Amino acid sequence: MIRWRAEVRFLMGSVRRGLRGRDLSLIAAGLTFYAGISVVPLLLLAVALTSLLTSPEAVRRYLDTLGGVLPDELGAPDALAALAEAGTTLTWLGGVLALLPMTFYGEGLRRALLRFTDERDTYTGWRGRLAVVPLLLVSPLLLYPVLLVVPVLADLQTGGTGSRVAEVAVGFYAVLFALVGPLVWGFRVVAAGMLRWRAIGTGAFFTAASLAGFLQGFMLFLRLPLSIGAPFGGLEVVGGVVALGLWLFLLHLVVIAGWLLTQALDERLARGAPPARPTPAAADRPDGAPAP
Repeated sequence: MIRWRAEVRFLMGSVRRGLRGRDLSLIAAGLTFYAGISVVPLLLLAVALTSLLTSPEAVRRYLDTLGGVLPDELGAPDALAALAEAGTTLTWLGGVLALLPMTFYGEGLRRALLRFTDERDTYTGWRGRLAVVPLLLVSPLLLYPVLLVVPVLADLQTGGTGSRVAEVAVGFYAVLFALVGPLVWGFRVVAAGMLRWRAIGTGAFFTAASLAGFLQGFMLFLRLPLSIGAPFGGLEVVGGVVALGLWLFLLHLVVIAGWLLTQALDERLARGAPPARPTPAAADRPDGAPAP
């Protein structure tokens, strides 16, 4: 127990040092801006490539079923129907045009995570954009398994309380395993710091689990009998846009927290030996360092 407390204290101290002097909210807001540019082109290209792997009809059917599973407060059924139509009919020229804004997320992620390292980087924007392209090529292998789970979620919605609990669990693990690979790639390749694989694997899995849980919580929130347009004079469209923007912002707070934890794990692995239990005098210091 003492060993675990020392480990946790070391990791939390490292995370606090990573946050010192940095405006976490502002960095997450900047990353959210990049995500706002790239999320729709990314989904379009992922749907288009998945339809090539399977068939346009199958993708449309799965997305139509998903529209019935998700809460309709944000217009999910109509949005998914439009996404399925646009993605499955996307031309090669349209795909090329969508590729540029899609890669903006790689630039945003690299710039955001650089703020928490001492690395010096050049051509940051282009490196981030090019590094995210391989993820697009494997996106059908990530999206299609999630689509295969959609009919199971639809069947569980018709049951009682036990089925609803199972629905949350199935949705959680589907999102979890879909996100682990992209997060490993993002932390190892898109980000500038070359961390150890053990730290990246553990940190990416923890971050993916946190994101999956956060997504399930967001779905439950949308099912509450609340009007998202009430703070904006009843304008549901405005409320929906703000709700999605806020969700993306909170999501990126989780991503950055996961990156900081991954850095802390890498620092811990670099030291090799277990961190020494701090003395009472050292425990009173803000960074946990021993008193001189």
